[in-house]
This record gives sequence, structure tokens and C-alpha cells, in this order.
Amino acid sequence: MDKRLHIVGGGMAGSEAAWQAANMGVEVVLHEMRPEVGTFAHQTGNLGEMVCSNSFRSDDHEQNAVGLLHWEMRAANGLIMQMAQKHRLPAGGALAVDRDPFAESVTEALTEHPNISVEYGEITELPDDGTWIFATGPLTSAKLGEAIQAETGSERLAFFDAIAPIVYAESINMDVAWMQSRYDKGETEEEQKAYLNCPMTKDQYEAFIDALMAADKTEFHEGETAGYFDGCLPIEVMAERGRETLRFGPMKPVGLTNPHDPDNKPYAVVQLRRDNALGTLFNIVGFQTKMKYGAQTEVFKMIPGLQDASFARLGGIHRNTFLNSPTLLDDQMRLKSRPNIRFAGQVTGVEGYVESAAMGLLAGRLAAAELLGKNLQTAPQDSAMGALIHHITGGAEAKTFQPMNVNFGLFRPVEGLKGGRRGRKDRYKAYTDRAKVVFQEWLDGQS
Repeated sequence: MDKRLHIVGGGMAGSEAAWQAANMGVEVVLHEMRPEVGTFAHQTGNLGEMVCSNSFRSDDHEQNAVGLLHWEMRAANGLIMQMAQKHRLPAGGALAVDRDPFAESVTEALTEHPNISVEYGEITELPDDGTWIFATGPLTSAKLGEAIQAETGSERLAFFDAIAPIVYAESINMDVAWMQSRYDKGETEEEQKAYLNCPMTKDQYEAFIDALMAADKTEFHEGETAGYFDGCLPIEVMAERGRETLRFGPMKPVGLTNPHDPDNKPYAVVQLRRDNALGTLFNIVGFQTKMKYGAQTEVFKMIPGLQDASFARLGGIHRNTFLNSPTLLDDQMRLKSRPNIRFAGQVTGVEGYVESAAMGLLAGRLAAAELLGKNLQTAPQDSAMGALIHHITGGAEAKTFQPMNVNFGLFRPVEGLKGGRRGRKDRYKAYTDRAKVVFQEWLDGQS
């Protein structure tokens, strides 16, 4: 009998699953189809390659659910959080990373681990025996997707993710733009100036919206319907919801003062965030797009400060596949029809790098414990990780199931706390305090 754990997919979830299982003493085979089989979005064959963004979002573990998830993953000796911290970039209160060195470090850590071997090549079928985790992410290959569809007996659910463009810093006009984090957030001057800001007047904003709406967009293939995850909407889709939508979203001007013209508040502001440690690349925050390449350069060069912008990467759009996990997976993340197979990451119906890695962490530990003959329960429901896995494997309504970020709405109420906006700070602190206790107890019970 094969006592190895096979993991398919070397993204956030698969890499974290391999790391956790290997550290528990299990022999792991990590299967990655890249670079032999490429994808639309990936540019390298590295494990843990970041595609859509270089941010893990808020690192506040007392008032933010994703920050709490950071804390739990660090407590569990998570590889993704270790490497994110090692390659951290200034981003105000967010955890942003230098994506290429990050992926290189993840790859090095996994390939040098004595319990991990990496095999390159595409897996196209669901195996009948052995212990497997499928963490193939939003870009599950067509053949494997067909095998999953055949096994689950239902049509694959899908939505579309869009990628934001990246600009060379040297091509940005700093006589127009300036560096400042919103509300000067951050403990150091570097953090307080982590974002590059491009101001717009009302006339410039209106002209930009007109051009955005009129630009040529990517068309979908026959038979595909366009559904989007709300946390990653293309900018033109947001604009279609109302001309002021962007000004109250990624282009909101609040908390910023233009030092070039301090007496006049911008009508709208486009923010860019550093994308690498050298500071030579900046991505346009919230500007995921499905515009065609030629249209992107024309429209984005209308942004003051980006008139002469040179793009290291233009935006794009890709299909994201996920399971109807409430009907298909048990609370151990196993496929009910084939309990030798677990799923992890975005394919389970979580959204975001952090959530994907967290589900990989959990799947890796559960699978390793099973191989070692141990009875490990899933993460406690009052932890961030537990609240998320409870939601996707039973707490969500199956008929309307859609990908979900971690958020405090998934948490069970804390008794004795009042609701409403005034009590929110105390409520969130109570959630995080409780979560840290139960999660640490869960970890201690495995040692």
C-alpha cells in the first residue's frame, strides 16, 4: 500500500499542504504540471507563484478576519506566511510581497525538504487508490476538470477572475503623482508612503469613465456566461454599475492630500502599490480588467501621471473553477464519493491567496494524520480557519454557493456582546481573542 501523500498543484494551497504534511513525517509527492503544461496567467514554473496580485491583504490580527487567518497560519508554522514575511514590501497595514523572490523561496524550501519530492507533469484523472489532495486552483486543466465533472455528476461552477496591470516605476510622472498611504497609515515613514497616488479632477474622471465604457473588451467563448467574484471585479464591470462606483471604490480620494496642490482635493485618485522590493514595478490597485491590450494602454494612459506609462504586464481575464463543496466534500475535506481524495484551495470555493493557503494547511494536516493512523478533527469552528471550512463544507447554502473570503460574518456570535457599528470593534476583538485560544489548543493537541 502506498503510504505517500500525493498532492496535485503547486500553488498556495498545494505548497502549504506539502509543507505541513512533510513536517508531520509523511512522505509527500507534489505533482505540478508547470512548466511542461503552461497556463494563461502563470509566467514561471515556480511553486507558489502569485498571479492576480502581490498582496495578502490586511495583517491586523485583532480587527480583521484575514489578519487573524495570518496569525493562525503563523502559529501553525505555515510556509506561505514565513516566506511572505521574508519578502515583505511596504504596503501600509497590508501584507504585500515581492512576488518573484517569494515564489523562488517557496520552491527552494519544498524541493530541499527531505520528505518532499516534486514530479512535473499533468495529472488528468482522479485516482482510485492512494491518498491524494487536489489543489489545482482556478486554472485547473481542461482534462482534469472533465474528470472532476464526470465524478461529481454536476456541471462545473465557474466565475472569472481578472488581473491588474503592472507599470514600470521609471515611466510614472512624479511631478503629478505622489507617495502616501491612505490616512498616512503605517508605523514607519516607509509604510506611510507605501502607495503611489495619481489624482483626477472631475472632468478627467468623467472622460476616463467614458473611455472605459467604450473600450474594446474580451469576448467570452460560446457557451460561457460571465460571472465574477465581487472581490475581484473588472474595473469596467464596476463602472457599468454606476458612474460614481469607482469613486467610492478603488478610486476613492479620501485620506489623501496632494502635496503638488494641497489646497485642492482630488475628485478621484488612482493608487498603485509597489510590486517588487526594488521599487521598479507598481501594480494599479483594484484595476483588474478584461479590456483588450490595445484599449488598456490607451485608457490607462489617460490617468494623470501615467501619460507616458510603460507596462511590464497588462491586465487579463481567466476562468476560475470551483466545486459545490457543501454537497461534495465532508468536514475532513474529502470527496464524499471518493474519500481517498481531498480538495484544497480555491477549487473548494474559497477566494484569495490567504484562504487558499489556509485550506491547504488544513488539508495537509488532516491527510497526514490519516496516513499516520491518528484521529485529527478539523480546525475548531470558532477559529478563522474553522469558520471558513465549516462554511464551505456545510454552513453555506448549496443552491447559491459562491466563492467566499474569510470574514467575521462566518463566525458564531460571542455571548454578551451588543451588535451594531458602535460595538463592532469590541466584537471583532472578542472574535479574535476566542479564535486564538481555540486554535492554539487545537495545535497543542497534535503535539
